[in-house]
Order: sequence, then C-alpha cells, then structure tokens
Amino acid sequence: MSLRIIDRGAEVVGVDNSPEMVAAAREKGVYAVLVNAADMTFDREFDAAFSNATLHWVLDKEMAAKAIFNALRLGGRFAGEMGGEGNLAKLREALDDVLVARGFGPPTYAANWYPTPDEFSAVYEQAGFKDIDARLIERPTPLEHGVAAWVTTFRKGWLDRAGVPEDERADIGAAVADRVGTDVADYVRLRFVMRKPN
Repeated sequence: MSLRIIDRGAEVVGVDNSPEMVAAAREKGVYAVLVNAADMTFDREFDAAFSNATLHWVLDKEMAAKAIFNALRLGGRFAGEMGGEGNLAKLREALDDVLVARGFGPPTYAANWYPTPDEFSAVYEQAGFKDIDARLIERPTPLEHGVAAWVTTFRKGWLDRAGVPEDERADIGAAVADRVGTDVADYVRLRFVMRKPN
C-alpha cells in the first residue's frame, strides 16, 4: 500500500515495531522507522496517516491514538482497517479448544484488540479526532498456506504465551485445521476514517 501512495506523489514515512518489517519496507524503497505506534513522537508532521492490519496488535490503544493525533497537522486525515469485533472468532476458539485438550491453558490476557465501532470511536474521540466513521465488514478470506500455517505463523505469540514447545506446534496447527474444516478465515474488519480538527 505504501508504494501505491508513493506512486500518487506523496512522501511516505513507514512505521513498524518489527525490525524485519522495517527492513523489508526499506528494501522496497520506502523510508521506514522502527518504533511502536504508541511511542511515536512525531509533532504535526503529516497531512494524512494510513494503517492496515496493525492497530489490533497495539494494546496500548489510547497512547497510539494520541500519538497518531499528534503526528497529524491540523485538518489531517487518518484512515485504515484493522480486525474488529468477531474477527477470527472461529479460528481463535478452535485453537484454544485444541490447546486445552492437549493440556495447555491458553493465555488469560488479550493478545489483540478487536473493538466494536463504538469502542474504537470512543478511543479516537478521546484523543481529539472528529468525524469518525467506523464500520465492521465481514470478509471471509482463503488462507493461502492453510489454517495449520496460520496457527504456527500468525498465532506464534499466542503459542509462546501458552508454553507450547516448538516440536508440538505443527501437530497443534494440523489439529486446529482439522477442527475448523476449511481454509477460509472468518475475518471481520473494522474500516475507519476520521480527521484532526482545524
């Protein structure tokens, strides 16, 4: 997405807390900085901000909302998409069921923030944004590499916190895939647009 924005003539600064993602962006010619969204210190430097599939990983949501607000110039726009209420509910339930059946208690604290539109809007209104339009969109999505690979890749942190040894993860992924019975993920996305007042 950053390359498309650049192709339209904008100057882009990418932000990620993963060294690997920052390196990948830089390899593609995108200027990127290594920082957590909640720790950004930009001060009225951007006309617009865009986020894709990131904010549901940022549990310090109030700090992130304020940092994004501070990064924008007056009248600046913020748009994006993230996981919303009900996102991956079937997959997450199947994974937790398999973990419990194999003697691993799933972590008791949240790994993601999947808000309702009202919950999301409340956080961003508190940060100072106006004209917030946030809505849920169901988007069933085929998983290119299947459910088992999704478990071992995208739920690696969950498996880490549950104490699952590396040599058991592939079997757990296969068991989740068998339980779900499809390679279509039950994504529910929250799409939003808002602005910083003039």
